[in-house]
Amino acid sequence: MKITRRIFLATGTAMASVAIAELGKSNQGLAQSDAINLYSSRHYDTDQVLYDSFTEKTGLKVNLIEGNGDELIERIKSEGANSPADVFITVDAGRLGRAEEAKILQPISSSTLNKKIPANLRSPENLWFGFSKRARVIVYNKDKVKPSELSTYEDLATDNWKGKILIRSSSNIYNQSLIASLIEAHGMSDTENWAKGFVSNFARPPEGNDTAQIKGVAAGIGDIGIA
Repeated sequence: MKITRRIFLATGTAMASVAIAELGKSNQGLAQSDAINLYSSRHYDTDQVLYDSFTEKTGLKVNLIEGNGDELIERIKSEGANSPADVFITVDAGRLGRAEEAKILQPISSSTLNKKIPANLRSPENLWFGFSKRARVIVYNKDKVKPSELSTYEDLATDNWKGKILIRSSSNIYNQSLIASLIEAHGMSDTENWAKGFVSNFARPPEGNDTAQIKGVAAGIGDIGIA
């Protein structure tokens, strides 16, 4: 079966963002170092190209520590003032909120970041800066769904999609951020009503990751998936 991705950018589009950990390490100390310790939950091969370019231009080696975003937040928090972390990169705006709540961030003053990153993609307190966007996309079976039938996230709560939608668990931060964007746009009451209609259209109970939803559409379990 043929499947296709259709992207909808919402007000709550997820951002992979960079933040400076509150480590008790001064900027001067970092400048005198020959390396930076980068904690990252991103998993893209292209990132290594950026790190190599950074090292080439600055002479600073990048020590990469990878892991799940929530796990890295807890790790930095538990390491406290003794944490070796200099920079934290994570995925999704929801995790930025968790990092702020964990008080592992400190503000950074950078004319370069202020120039390159629009004000709406950075913390008002300069605790984090968003450098890329992600969106929850709708994957659909081209044999069963016409592109013209797809319009908005809001439409997915209508009876048109009864028993046709695949999605991962609501415990996932990506889905929580999607809901947060709908609350911001429509308010709590309307979003709650939307969620009830949306859930009633599931083809199966939520399971698996984003890839599992794509595979489910390809296998004919559902006509569309959120990934």
